[in-house]
Amino acid sequence: MHRKYRSRRISKIYARILTGITLCFFYPAGYTTAQEVQLKDAVTVISRSVPSPMYETVGKILREEIGKRTGLQINRADRWPVKNAPVIAIALASDAVLDGVPVPVLTDKQSAMYKPEGFRVVTQVAGQRNITWIIGADSRGVLFGAGWLLRNLQMGSKTLKLSSPADVVSSPVYPIRGHQLGYRTTANSYDAWTPAQFEQYIRDLAIFGTNAVEGIPFHEDEIPSPHFTISSAEMRVKMSEICQAYDMDYWVWTPATFDLTDKAKRQAELDWHESLYKSCPRLDHIFFPGGDPGDNHPSEVMPFLKDLYDRLVKYHPNAKMWISLQGFSEEQVDYFYQYLDKYQPRWLEGVVSGPGSPPTAQTRYRLPAKYKHRQYPDITHSVRCEFPVPNWDQAYALTLGRESVNPRPAGFYKIQQTYAPFTDGFVSYSDGVHDDVNKIVWSMGGWDPQKPVTEVMEEYARFFFGTGLEKNVEAGIAALEQNWNGPLADNGGVEAALSFWTLLEKQHPRLSANWRWQMLLLRAYYDAYTRRRLIYEQGLEKKANEILAAATPDQLVQAMDNALGVLSQADKQPVSPDLRKKITELCEALYQSIGLQTSVPKYKASGYERGAVLDFADYPLNNRWWLEDEFKKIRTMTDKDAAYARIQQVSHWENPGPGSYYDDISSVSKGPRVATTSYDATDIAWWDNGMSRQRLSFQTFQRCPLLYYTNLDPAGRYKIRVVGSGDALLRVDNQRLSPVIYNKDGEGFKEWIVPFQATGDGKITVSFDEPEESDLNWRKQSKIYDIWLIKEN
Repeated sequence: MHRKYRSRRISKIYARILTGITLCFFYPAGYTTAQEVQLKDAVTVISRSVPSPMYETVGKILREEIGKRTGLQINRADRWPVKNAPVIAIALASDAVLDGVPVPVLTDKQSAMYKPEGFRVVTQVAGQRNITWIIGADSRGVLFGAGWLLRNLQMGSKTLKLSSPADVVSSPVYPIRGHQLGYRTTANSYDAWTPAQFEQYIRDLAIFGTNAVEGIPFHEDEIPSPHFTISSAEMRVKMSEICQAYDMDYWVWTPATFDLTDKAKRQAELDWHESLYKSCPRLDHIFFPGGDPGDNHPSEVMPFLKDLYDRLVKYHPNAKMWISLQGFSEEQVDYFYQYLDKYQPRWLEGVVSGPGSPPTAQTRYRLPAKYKHRQYPDITHSVRCEFPVPNWDQAYALTLGRESVNPRPAGFYKIQQTYAPFTDGFVSYSDGVHDDVNKIVWSMGGWDPQKPVTEVMEEYARFFFGTGLEKNVEAGIAALEQNWNGPLADNGGVEAALSFWTLLEKQHPRLSANWRWQMLLLRAYYDAYTRRRLIYEQGLEKKANEILAAATPDQLVQAMDNALGVLSQADKQPVSPDLRKKITELCEALYQSIGLQTSVPKYKASGYERGAVLDFADYPLNNRWWLEDEFKKIRTMTDKDAAYARIQQVSHWENPGPGSYYDDISSVSKGPRVATTSYDATDIAWWDNGMSRQRLSFQTFQRCPLLYYTNLDPAGRYKIRVVGSGDALLRVDNQRLSPVIYNKDGEGFKEWIVPFQATGDGKITVSFDEPEESDLNWRKQSKIYDIWLIKEN
């Protein structure tokens, strides 16, 4: 996004926060003034042509969701009520009448929009009676029509109405719109749920257009979560039953993590699958991730899937088989397409594109037209993932980490718009409720890609938080997304967002137990706390470095002691303890309300990378741990001159002097000359469960950064210094240079003299060739952390 446009958008977002916002509602075409449609005393009348179980389910959804928001009892009547009470009438498009009352007929234009899963919601006045019709093209159309009504009703205590008459016809653009809800140990919340909680969440998703749920059923009983409410085997049957009741597709994700040439294990897996198929009352799709996890060649995978399919259709004749090419080599991908050309397997429904797959557009191009193409987008992670947060400050990456509450409506709306046209839809990758907003964005985007994401968020706010909060919550969520954009210390909008959310919190205490509300509040408090800590702790480090820089060779011990005393204030006199206390309270509330596990020791999260944000709320945002370790090394040095040189080097690390420049290669705040981007903002830190004591710049890296330098002294002499592990094949203005110092260990320096003629025009470009390291594990490949351009005269 262009910087000027981005600034205007950010300004607009915070303007919406800081000024009063007038609530506005949907007005269908043809209506110029609002005329409320009162439904306070409504009953539901459902056509007997609506097939079971949807006949029972849709009435239950309306009764329960309206009841919990209004206190009103919406009963179902077998016949039209004698009195002129409002009616919510539910029928199929094939119905001519409902209990003697004609079902509204579509116009030709409306009929053209009426497709599978589509619906019409229309209000009608018959005499003195208001009738709100939900007319489904099929069973699912009835469900999604009820969802539209619930999203657009104004509901409050003893209040139930539409703000104006409606006549809406809608059908989905993409036929596959689903989300993965894995009842497994590594989930950060799903593993703590009861069947009732799963049903409620699946219902919530259906109300926003979701038509599929994917389970992860295999082998979880071998390593059960301490949070399991029932066994994995029981839960997969329960989820299948829920999908059957809501007429939603039930997918299962089923990898093979063993060698398929092992005949005994292969047979055991086939038997295990068959027992699953037999136990599920509904099962629509099997998704086999080719190589993530797993390490089998498609020559073994494809026959195995055929054997699975033969067992699958014994119990579910219309079920389908899918494969992803995740983790496949070029040779394996070519083999797969050659297999399709040769055998044209009818048992294969399509290919899934997910993290580690060949490009989505390429897959659709190579895939024969008769096979479908499903996306498997990672909407759950923020870093080290398929769609990392752009321009994410390292302070967030070190604290909120990979799996925190991550509403990204604007970002994911654009991502979906980019990839969806090459697919038949999606089932997302999700590991918990922290990505709840993103699920809604994808579901609604799959239904209607032209619907503005701001309207989606307003409907989200209206349904989950109540009438009157639409505009404010939409703006508040947008502000949280902007909190993550660019250098955190410079982002004053973080404080504006906190003020806005705390005001909403005070104004709406009734929402204090609402887990969605709690998650948004947690982000507002956590973001502000992290920013305040960053500014405070970076300031302490600056003071410590000033003490070190001023020390003489005879004052090193005292200087180090004094510097440590300054640095220790981050722990002894922490900033904003009130915010820290609120973060702890919200984490506890979320564990109680929805099972969100924000801590390994306290809430038994499955790992520190699995949403354990409470455990990292106080992770150092300066280099005090690294400095402590460096001081220990310096104190043991017998060469006092070397010790003094190291102190000077450490204290001037980010301030090399007049006319010289320093760049932290992967920092959005400390790498102003870096033109390339790092998407692995904390990867090295996570080798130590996120508690690395390395210098912050060493916890990020790039392999081949590109830097532009301007305003150089044409008469100056410069050298380039690099810290990083492995090789660094440096070029200046595309000319490969030979190093004069070349240490390949992690903290060793490499140096090059810049040719005098290169700086004659006052600017240079620094780039790096990529070393040939295909034989190395990626963790052992070369990395570049810091770069200096040092003026020597």
